[in-house]
Amino acid sequence: MRVLAPPAERSQDTRVGAPAWREAAQAMARTARILTDRCGQEAVTMWQPKDSVLDPNVAHHLGRAAYIQPWRFRVEMIKGGGTLEKPPPGEGVTLWKGKMKPPAWYARLQLPLHRKARALQTTEVVHAHARGARLTAARLGRAQHQINGRVRQLLRQREVTDHRLSEVRKGLLINQQSVKLRGYRPKSEKVPDKADSMLTWEKEELKSMKRKMERDMEKSEVLLKTLASCRDTLNFCFRERLQAVDLMNQPLDKVLEQARRHSWVNLSRAPTPRTQGQKTPPPDPVGTYTPACALALNEAKRLLVESKDTLVEMAKNEVDVREQQLQISDRVCASLAQKASETLELKERLNMTLGLMRGTILRCTKYNQELYTTHGLIKGPLSKVHLETAEKLDRPLVRMYQRHVGTQLPEAARLAQGTDKLQRHITYLEKNLDELLATHKNLTWGLNCKNIGHEVDGNVVRLRLRQRQPHVCYEQAQRLVKDWDPRTPPPRSKSSADS
Repeated sequence: MRVLAPPAERSQDTRVGAPAWREAAQAMARTARILTDRCGQEAVTMWQPKDSVLDPNVAHHLGRAAYIQPWRFRVEMIKGGGTLEKPPPGEGVTLWKGKMKPPAWYARLQLPLHRKARALQTTEVVHAHARGARLTAARLGRAQHQINGRVRQLLRQREVTDHRLSEVRKGLLINQQSVKLRGYRPKSEKVPDKADSMLTWEKEELKSMKRKMERDMEKSEVLLKTLASCRDTLNFCFRERLQAVDLMNQPLDKVLEQARRHSWVNLSRAPTPRTQGQKTPPPDPVGTYTPACALALNEAKRLLVESKDTLVEMAKNEVDVREQQLQISDRVCASLAQKASETLELKERLNMTLGLMRGTILRCTKYNQELYTTHGLIKGPLSKVHLETAEKLDRPLVRMYQRHVGTQLPEAARLAQGTDKLQRHITYLEKNLDELLATHKNLTWGLNCKNIGHEVDGNVVRLRLRQRQPHVCYEQAQRLVKDWDPRTPPPRSKSSADS
């Protein structure tokens, strides 16, 4: 049987399908391949960082080799001729087996764990804020504690200074009482001397010390108010920082210890060179360390330094005033004691002179009495009847002898002359005796004045030594100055009257 065959074409293409049909299929395949390559490249590009995208104009193997070249370990020469391989610096995961260190990979799109990562990031932010708030609260609490300690120190120093001020005021009262007591001396003993000058000098020095102590009290009062205001501010900021910390899993002191900063304010402790503590963060209005907290801590630091200097100055002034007041009081007491000893010496000399004058007055009085007796014996009795016959001027023998004019006897004239001379001696002796008595009276008065002056100076010294004792308070010395009069006995107290 014969088979009919189609006429053979002269073309070399043995394919049956039409070229248009075939070209359409090839175009569709090319389009799909291009789309596949593009989508795959875009997908990889989305997951890779920008710097990892290779240059399309460079061969793939060459681009990859240039890209991973910085990841490889570096060979460094060491002493002795050897080599040492070190990974490159920076962040990344070190592959010791492959001797490479790829950098950290940062995705350009969100990963499947994006929600959990964001939750963890939020937790870290919250924890960091809580830690910062707790650390700031710990700093504020420690600063508040230090301010409280400085306030207590300042209060104790104010008590010491106030006690010294009361002692200075008591010294002024004692000085006033000393001047008042010395005012009761006789007029002859009120001649200005060195003791009065010492009392005046003591008064001026005590007034100067009083003004100095009052200035210290005023300065410490202002500083105490400033410290109290700073403490209130620190307390407010402390409570405000604690609002962000609900659960305190550790004490605030432990927080400072972990931060290796026992205090951001205390300057008394020398910093340890080996300990590298956390630095003070910059103030952040919306952070944990706000400008108000920074201002409060800086103010606390300034006040701690200022109060430390003030405490040192107040303590030094108190010691200087105490020593100076004691020295001045000792010098004044020594001056008054020396004046009392000089008065005692003069009193003994006056007493000796008074004793000698008293013996002279007795002898003169006795001699005057003897002269009066002699004058009476020479002058004779008042009545002629009491004369003896041998004593009369008109006895017979005298009358017979005086019958002639030239035979007058000198008996009467001699008796008159002797009586007149004796009378003159008596008058002179009485005058001297009056002078002796007047001088004796003056000496007695001067001796009494010396006794009073010696007693007054001794009483002043004893008063000063008794009143400057620590158990004598300012009120007792004040009552002594206001109520007591040295010329009258001191009033009895109610307790002694009841007993």
